[in-house]
Amino acid sequence: MNMVQVMFYLMAAIALGSALYVAASKNLVRSVFMFFITLFALAGLYVLSLADFVAVTQVVVYVGGILVLILFAFMLSGRESLAGLQQRQNHILSVHNLPAFLLATLFLVVLVNIILMAKVDNLPWLKQAAEQRNIIQPTDGTIQNLGINLMTNYLLPFEAISILLLMALVGAAHLSRKEEAL
Repeated sequence: MNMVQVMFYLMAAIALGSALYVAASKNLVRSVFMFFITLFALAGLYVLSLADFVAVTQVVVYVGGILVLILFAFMLSGRESLAGLQQRQNHILSVHNLPAFLLATLFLVVLVNIILMAKVDNLPWLKQAAEQRNIIQPTDGTIQNLGINLMTNYLLPFEAISILLLMALVGAAHLSRKEEAL
């Protein structure tokens, strides 16, 4: 087993473990911070898959944006609503959760079946790519091509999205502002 495989299994274990903790924890603060670890482990998996741009986007958008938004929503919410969430009884094994468990088990069976039936080494498109030497190498630069396309061919949609995100930020700041009593 080489170092890349060890790192992959380590990152996968961290991602799965922290995601399970997020789903099972009753403490909201710990869940948010474990979600932070989950997102960073996913970014590490993207780096190991030679998807450097997706890894950087994962860190910037999800860790830097979405998680900060969750933290602000958590901090701006009232104590009463947070206390009500933490006092709620969570019975994992109950009749109400039976359809969710059945559906999750069905998805797990289908996923395991697909993984066991797929012969990844004999896929025709992988053989064709290997024969044509159409394989991404660790030294290939994919971010440069994406940057050139974003600033030339896709400049208008890129700027439209930036204006939309600015409007969302202004709206969130307005909604979080305390109203003065009349």
